[in-house]
Amino acid sequence: METRRLRVHGIVQGVGFRPAVARLAAKYKLTGNVSNRGPFVEIFLQGESSAIDELSLELRENSPERAEIIRIEEEHIEASNVYDTFSIVESEKTTGEIYIPPDIAICEKCAEELFDPKDRRYLHPFINCTSCGPRLTILEHLPYDRERTSMKHFPMCEKCAEEYRSPKSRRYDAQPVCCNDCGPEVYVLEKNGDIKIKGSAAILKVREVLRNGGIAAVKGIGGFHLCCDASDEAAVRLLRQRKHRPVKPFAVMAADEKAVRRIARVEPEMEPVLKGHQKPIILMRRLKDSGLADSLCPGNPKIGIMLPYTPLHMLLFKYPDGKTFPGTLVMTSGNVSGAPICVSDDEVLRELSGFVDIILSHDREILTRADDSVMDFYRKKPYMIRRSRGYAPLPYQISSITEGEVLAVGGELKNTFCIGKNGLMYPSAYIGDLADVRSLKVLEKTADRMKDMLESNPEIVACDLHPAYHSTEFAESIGKEVFKVQHHYAHILSCMAENDVSEKVIGAAFDGTGYGTDGNIWGGELLLADPYGFKRAGSIVPFRQVGGDGASKAGWKIAASMISSLYGKEAASEIVENLHITDRVQLNVIAKMAEKGLNTVTSTSAGRLFDAVSAVLGIVRESTFEGEASTALQYTAERCKNRDIIQLPELITENNGFVNIRTDNIFRQIVEDRSSGMPIEKCAYEFHAWLAEGISEALIRIRNLSEINIAALSGGVFQNTLLLGLVEAKAEAAGLKVLKHSLVPPNDGGIALGQAFAAAAKLQQRAER
Repeated sequence: METRRLRVHGIVQGVGFRPAVARLAAKYKLTGNVSNRGPFVEIFLQGESSAIDELSLELRENSPERAEIIRIEEEHIEASNVYDTFSIVESEKTTGEIYIPPDIAICEKCAEELFDPKDRRYLHPFINCTSCGPRLTILEHLPYDRERTSMKHFPMCEKCAEEYRSPKSRRYDAQPVCCNDCGPEVYVLEKNGDIKIKGSAAILKVREVLRNGGIAAVKGIGGFHLCCDASDEAAVRLLRQRKHRPVKPFAVMAADEKAVRRIARVEPEMEPVLKGHQKPIILMRRLKDSGLADSLCPGNPKIGIMLPYTPLHMLLFKYPDGKTFPGTLVMTSGNVSGAPICVSDDEVLRELSGFVDIILSHDREILTRADDSVMDFYRKKPYMIRRSRGYAPLPYQISSITEGEVLAVGGELKNTFCIGKNGLMYPSAYIGDLADVRSLKVLEKTADRMKDMLESNPEIVACDLHPAYHSTEFAESIGKEVFKVQHHYAHILSCMAENDVSEKVIGAAFDGTGYGTDGNIWGGELLLADPYGFKRAGSIVPFRQVGGDGASKAGWKIAASMISSLYGKEAASEIVENLHITDRVQLNVIAKMAEKGLNTVTSTSAGRLFDAVSAVLGIVRESTFEGEASTALQYTAERCKNRDIIQLPELITENNGFVNIRTDNIFRQIVEDRSSGMPIEKCAYEFHAWLAEGISEALIRIRNLSEINIAALSGGVFQNTLLLGLVEAKAEAAGLKVLKHSLVPPNDGGIALGQAFAAAAKLQQRAER
């Protein structure tokens, strides 16, 4: 006989781990107990040593479906008492590594019960079990128990309590367990705040509105969505009009997998993620005969699709009322552009009531917002665009960091924050754009809650170098030591952190904008970087960015300014008119602004270069949302059939060890090819191919100068999988090891992780000294 203590670290709370251990103990005839301790699950086992060994092995090899074991610590202990049974005991807090469970999409068994007339949870909008349901979004504190969630306001009925206590039940120790008798309730929220229609009648009413071309706000697991019939052109246009969103693509939720396959091409590697327990929005190739509204994603060959991940979503699609219902719904974030997703009745009434015909809400409080995650695929693997619901706040382990606590507050756009604690980095769910004061308030509130849950007291607050960013202002208001991290350096460190690399790399950070150490706008950078610092080793050729921050929407201004700079005013006037970029009068104004430095900055922004090329080719002259021109340029290039291109004679130059990618030569050639009548698709592909050649050649040149053989690719421009693939192929062919992102976004949604890495390295270096 032996008494042994096991401490299991990882995603082991909120995933049915304790009930699974109790069942294994019964199987192997062991006594003892199991409890949540906050950072880990602690198990005391008493019985034959061989039986304990077998349980330990099975726990490792066949852990609960949603669990992820990082490690198990085992220790023989002297028995202080004899256990008669095995029990789940009350949780206690302790210190150590903490893993907060993300929200989990409805499982297959709960989905079956939801539509089983014989089941007592038939049509219950909040059905869940140990394998599915809300986690992060309802959690107040750890350990994860009902009294520390927003479900504490819904006492269990006798039947639910019996299932909760029974080891034979799928709901054994399931914290959000409830039913139609004791759980939360859905209702139609009137625009004056009254509640008149509840329960099934509310769902039926919303179905009727959607079926008849209306627009609804629907409260989900992490916030509200705006939705309408995705096949109804008039409804989609109405939503665009009300939300002031002219062309930015809308995401779609499909009723089931069959509905997805009717509208998009599901690649084999996408299927497990599409049907998995995280259920992000996945970017898929849209089928020509999809039957979807044309204005859903105009000019975009891809469409963002997800499956229902809550029982309420399923009931919207398949409530058994005998009436037909659309197989696809627009399901876009319920927010004013740039603001965080709405989570409460007060917010939805204040911000969205003017957009919608009906509001379907419920009384389970959302404590932490979680917008939908958005995922592309690259080389048959996930490539994250927005990391949020289902993934946040799962941490990344950085092996080289062993101590220190930091808070990184991210950037201005696509804001997320990150808490670092002794080498574990916890990136938050998506917040929003901090130019909106509402997002700033959410950042502050959510960061405080996360610090509390993680029992973290950061010593350093990391932020962007830009002095005018709201995130920088927020960092300085906290009252801790502030550590400013250059934007593109943070991009490279985020890629290194995701890949758990701490040795020196050559980083290519390409994006729209970032404040440089010289006070200029950077965005096409080559850096020699490690966690302790960086050196700027190269960039694209600088240009005059006329229009300041507003230039991000007016690619034609940058195109006109660059053409004027390259050709002179007279020749430029003829070119811009022939290419329909602008007229002579506007060109003269832009040229004079550039000459006198009026509202003009020196820039190496690769994002603005994409915008300028898009304008030259007549694809997008002026953007209505971030990335519109550059993504349209990518999709145009991907349509090119003839991909044989000439080699430009001078793609890189070097001066005193600083490497320039000659984007001025690339731009000039694009202007001349288009002016001579070359097809737009061919010009767009040429641009991608030459830029990729320039980046890879620069990486190789810097490798030869520095003897560093690892390259890291990051920044929002590398969301462009065509460019990414061309750069990676050429760099790998030259023998470079290439690091890239997967589940951390390459865009600004990932830089908080890089900031946290830099701050943690600084703390560790300080401690070592």
